[in-house]
Amino acid sequence: MRSRSSSIRWVSIGFLVVGSLLLVLQLVRYSSIRADMPAGMKIAGISVSGLSPEEAADRLNQIYLSPIELRIENNRVQARPAILGYRLKLENMLAAADKQRTSRSFWVGFWRFLWNQQISSEDIPLQYELDKNRLKAFLESDIGARYERPALTALPVPGEVSFNTQLGGTKINYEASISRIETALNSKDNRVAVLDFVQTAALKPTFNALEFSLQTIINESPYDGLVEIYLKDLQNGKLIHFTRRRDEIENTPVDIAFSSWSTIKIPILVSTFSRQEAPYPDVLLADIAKMIEQSDNSASDTVAQEGVDKIRGPLLISEDMFALGLQNTYWAGYFKLGSPLLQAYKTPANQRTDINTKPDPYAQTTPADLGMLLEDLYYCNQNYGGAFPLVFGGQVTQAECKLMINYLSKDNIGQLIQAGVPASTVVAHKHGWAIETADGYIHTIADSGIVFTKGGDFVLSIFAYHPVQAIFDTVNQLFADLAGASYNYYNLEIPTQQ
Repeated sequence: MRSRSSSIRWVSIGFLVVGSLLLVLQLVRYSSIRADMPAGMKIAGISVSGLSPEEAADRLNQIYLSPIELRIENNRVQARPAILGYRLKLENMLAAADKQRTSRSFWVGFWRFLWNQQISSEDIPLQYELDKNRLKAFLESDIGARYERPALTALPVPGEVSFNTQLGGTKINYEASISRIETALNSKDNRVAVLDFVQTAALKPTFNALEFSLQTIINESPYDGLVEIYLKDLQNGKLIHFTRRRDEIENTPVDIAFSSWSTIKIPILVSTFSRQEAPYPDVLLADIAKMIEQSDNSASDTVAQEGVDKIRGPLLISEDMFALGLQNTYWAGYFKLGSPLLQAYKTPANQRTDINTKPDPYAQTTPADLGMLLEDLYYCNQNYGGAFPLVFGGQVTQAECKLMINYLSKDNIGQLIQAGVPASTVVAHKHGWAIETADGYIHTIADSGIVFTKGGDFVLSIFAYHPVQAIFDTVNQLFADLAGASYNYYNLEIPTQQ
């Protein structure tokens, strides 16, 4: 029995020795692999189980520093992350992984190792740096230079009031594209970024293009009389001023003397307020409203008599215009039939011998004179600028300029300049035409005003003369087209961005 017990003891000891040896071997093995990344560990979504720190770094570099694909419509461009300003923070991620590895109990990890269990389920977050300024510079120099389409200048459509705005370009949407590239750089399996391009509006036409458009409209119009147009940009002072007949090779010199007809009521308005102070007589204001809104000639005479001077009203109004430098504008007698001609005026315009529109000796002007008068009125209203403060010595106030513009904006005839702009557009203007007693026909039609638009304000003064007959419908359409082209120049529609 003793011999059998002894055998069992030695067998047990043998098992213990073998078990101990196996345990020691496993401990040695676990100790050797514990220096590497534990089973189940991930860094930035990439499995690094059993890898050394150097091997883990290589694997991360292979994936996250591999080129990404940039897609531009049907084009594909490979770009290396380093060129885009992208850098992995490997040291930080490996340090975080090592901290997690060493923070776990040796024996807990050994136990899981023995049972072939996952030692770690942690995923160390991706850490990186992206120099977005460098990335944007790359997009500008390498992508934008090759694939962006510059916008072209909008050109007038010959003979029409519109401009071709379908000449826009494309441009990289940097904010959206950089965000998409960053997403691709940080992806382990979807390393494609579709760049975002937006449409850009056609460039605003040059002022010369507007002048070309206006001349082309006159050439295409059935009206074959004389047209003088004065357009002043009230933002920058640029000017378009020409006289033209349809299909004329060379333009006639500007500053032609025209019958002013009812446009002379703008000077009457200005001179009246230069001599009146608030509070104004209600009767005078009522007559001013009739003079502008209804173009009432009798009310105009009354305004000049009561607001300026009962006898010399027209002459004082003329003197005011001369003082403002408007040497071709005068009023020499009241509108009432039979009123005497108070003075015969000679002006640079009516002394020309190359052209004669047979202007009325009682009241004459030029498109430029009325345009400059309206310009002074505009600047007086805006910031008390222009010539009014100097010439009138403070007798015309900024509030009065605002009031005058308000009166002129109520000349709502829906014709001429107003016919060419949207109905909501404020046009402070005065129109004028008359049937001449000599032959019973209209020969001169005029409209001068300030056009207020979102895209910019401008003065537009147009006079048309025909020696035989100025047919109103034809002239009205021409004025509307000229005004429409001018309005469209300042208010081009911008293509919808996508």
